[in-house]
Order: sequence, then structure tokens, then C-alpha cells
Amino acid sequence: MSRVQKFHSLEEMGRAAVIVPPGDGFERFARHCARYFALAPRDYPRGVFRFRTIEEARSARERVTRKSSRPAP
Repeated sequence: MSRVQKFHSLEEMGRAAVIVPPGDGFERFARHCARYFALAPRDYPRGVFRFRTIEEARSARERVTRKSSRPAP
């Protein structure tokens, strides 16, 4: 059972210790990661690509970055 903590500022919240029951740390981290990627998945093109020039490779990277960039919160 977890207890509720109240904070007066973000700095105070950042200094607070995170209490995790023994043996639950990695499972909690894995659940958090799964939830994060379910909410904000990234799509990358599959496969290996060959480019004739560095400029072609850079433009392809920029297209993928623009396509998969997440909106700012």
C-alpha cells in the first residue's frame, strides 16, 4: 500500500525519495516503459538504406525525424 505525499513546490518533489518495495523496481520500470511507448510510439522505416551522397542521407534523416517527432507538451 502506498502513501500519499504532498509537496509545496517542484523542487521539493524532486528531492523526495521514491519508495519502491524490494524486488519491484525492474517490473515497475518495464511497465512504465510499456505505457510510455503505447502513448507515444515512434515509427521508423524498416530495412537498410543506401544513399549515393551524404546530402541524400541527411535529407532522408530529416524526413524521418519530422515524421516521427513528438509534439511538445
